[in-house]
Amino acid sequence: MSEDPKFDLTGRVALVTGASSGLGAGFAKALAAAGAKVVLAARRADKLAEQVAAIEAAGGQAVAVSMDVTDEASTIAAYDAAEAAFGTVDTIIANAGVATEKMALSLEMDEVDGLIAANLRGVFLTAREGAKRLDKAGSRERGHGRIILIGSITAEKIYAASSMYGATKAAVRHLGRSLAREWARRGINVNIIQPGYFDSEMTSGMFASDVGKALVATFPRKRMRPATDLHAPLLFLASDASLGVTGSVITVDDGQSL
Repeated sequence: MSEDPKFDLTGRVALVTGASSGLGAGFAKALAAAGAKVVLAARRADKLAEQVAAIEAAGGQAVAVSMDVTDEASTIAAYDAAEAAFGTVDTIIANAGVATEKMALSLEMDEVDGLIAANLRGVFLTAREGAKRLDKAGSRERGHGRIILIGSITAEKIYAASSMYGATKAAVRHLGRSLAREWARRGINVNIIQPGYFDSEMTSGMFASDVGKALVATFPRKRMRPATDLHAPLLFLASDASLGVTGSVITVDDGQSL
């Protein structure tokens, strides 16, 4: 496994939602290794303790905060806690979300509402609250605001049993580009990373099954890559190297959506 690229994020404060496991936990560790002070956010802060300990053991700085991205009061409180610990959050990774593998005719409306709440409302609340505070802290003059929304290739490519999930991710793509336009003169860059399927603890069971193996066989390269492939674009977009990049959609899927 290759090392993460060397982007210096010293002096930055990053908040990662959905950081208790999976992609979010990996993002938090990558940001900390690059020098950022990292706020790991999830609904249950106690689940984040292991991730915070790992970052601190590697010499990084991290803190855990409770945050339900679907709830505005919880989101505001999480940012308050982040600022109390490290100061203004200038790098926001809106990663939290939920998924379902049900066909449309089998979806219950509470499941539909849950997808929209976590994957769209939650992303909006996370980005908006961060942008409010960045603007107040002088991002217009400093140009240091970075907001990265985590979407999905299902925003563009149709997969079975992903109708509502894909619809929410298509909305994230549009939301990100719209916010980039709105906040362009406020010194805040907003970009979207669209991951494909990656080899991880969460997907290992699925791709070990016959159905999963059949899906991999449809990929142009007929393989699974590690989720660390996402760290290079993430660190680039979080760094000063991306000063002129906003409203961009970066798909990282090893060609799966081709």
